[in-house]
Amino acid sequence: MSIEFSDTREKMGDTLRRTIASIEGETVTLRQLMGAMGEQGLLLLCILLCVPFLIPVSIPGVSTVFGAAIILISLAIMLNRMPWLPSKISERHIETEKLIPALRKGVDLIARLDRFVRPRLSAVTGTALVNRLNGAAILYGGILLMFPLGLIPFSNTLPGVAILLVATGMLQRDGVMVIAGYAFLAATTAYFTALAYAAYSAGQGLSGFFV
Repeated sequence: MSIEFSDTREKMGDTLRRTIASIEGETVTLRQLMGAMGEQGLLLLCILLCVPFLIPVSIPGVSTVFGAAIILISLAIMLNRMPWLPSKISERHIETEKLIPALRKGVDLIARLDRFVRPRLSAVTGTALVNRLNGAAILYGGILLMFPLGLIPFSNTLPGVAILLVATGMLQRDGVMVIAGYAFLAATTAYFTALAYAAYSAGQGLSGFFV
């Protein structure tokens, strides 16, 4: 079944608030979140999954589950097919006591972003080919998001912002947002490279100390 990325007239902040308000119980699964999104589409789901990473709150297991879901959704975008999510991801229970406050704080940031989003630079979002490339960018961001670096500052925030901007740009036909998302992906890559180099240098120093 093919998918269509139709424009939505509802502001992203309002859609996400409505989705959060529908969450009930002590835990929630990704499948329940997908159901709450209704027909708003995969791109809005990507945006929702990025929200917890916009604020400095650590929720155990979220980066792995949400990152894997984003990767599968991005593959669906690239292949123009509805995504298949394994039960280990779609049925993973996440505590609403920790998730909902994080989502609410993040949605306030999304609502501010709404004021700057508008259709522009259609060449970056207007064809199937560029949207497949944008889907590949979301895939790359999802991989970065899953890196086990949760205790390191900005290691989840940078790729989360990148995915959010690319998905927002695709949804609202805003090429400027997509380009900004690519810039955040480049910044994340540079940051992770610097972390890897620092870890390598520290390891070399320790090995020299014990020789």
